[in-house]
Amino acid sequence: MNAAPQTYLYAYAVTRDSATVTDALADALETVTGVAGEPVRAVPHLGLVALAGAVPAADYAEAELSAHLEDLHWLEKVARSHQRVIDSVTAAGPCVLPLRLATVFHDEAGVRTMLANRKALLCSALDRLEGRTEWGVKVYALNPEAPPPASAAPRPTTPRAAPSGRDYLRRRVAERHAHEEGARRVDEAARGLHATLAALAEETRLYPPQDPGLSRHPGRNVLNAAYLVRRDGAPHFASAVTGLAERIPGDGIHVELTGPWAPYSFVGAGASPGEAT
Repeated sequence: MNAAPQTYLYAYAVTRDSATVTDALADALETVTGVAGEPVRAVPHLGLVALAGAVPAADYAEAELSAHLEDLHWLEKVARSHQRVIDSVTAAGPCVLPLRLATVFHDEAGVRTMLANRKALLCSALDRLEGRTEWGVKVYALNPEAPPPASAAPRPTTPRAAPSGRDYLRRRVAERHAHEEGARRVDEAARGLHATLAALAEETRLYPPQDPGLSRHPGRNVLNAAYLVRRDGAPHFASAVTGLAERIPGDGIHVELTGPWAPYSFVGAGASPGEAT
């Protein structure tokens, strides 16, 4: 009976197998470690290379991995390590296709089978994404609907009559209209910003607004978008975001720019396997 494997291979990304890519990745792979603190190495096959590292089967076998994925602390730690590897190889220059979090294979044969089965999709994605990076833009409304605090009004020096029910209702209607106008202004600004940035990008992806508990940002997320931008156009794109943010009227809107990233949002499901083999 064959002994159970002690390690599996955790795959991070796929890129081309060429001397240029190998040279570019040499320093990055020497200095970065993976989700289990392991060295990351190249697994070449059919003109492609998977970047992978050995991880303990005790954590990454199917049942154990399923249990770990329910542990948010463990998941965050792995996600950060996964991202660190992708960022390192992306910074080295080659076009890389990030694989899904926790893409695990039993051995190198499984990795090579994946590369062979998805060769056409992977090569097509590399051709389409070569020389391009992903940028993220989020727009937050910093409580634009909040009315001025009551303390801002001057304290009357003479007694006033208690407001009538009609006065109270009139004030509430005015507050509601102000809230609605604030929300409309923020949404309009976000739509305008997205339209301008989409014209500067080759592709875009719109995501649902991020939950405040996950974003850890004070405010309502009204735009959560990713943009595929050519590397040589990145400085212009970043400057455009800064300029648009400065021209948005009012002080109740915050624009957040992140990147450049590997093109996570634009790889495509068929070129991003997630199952163990």
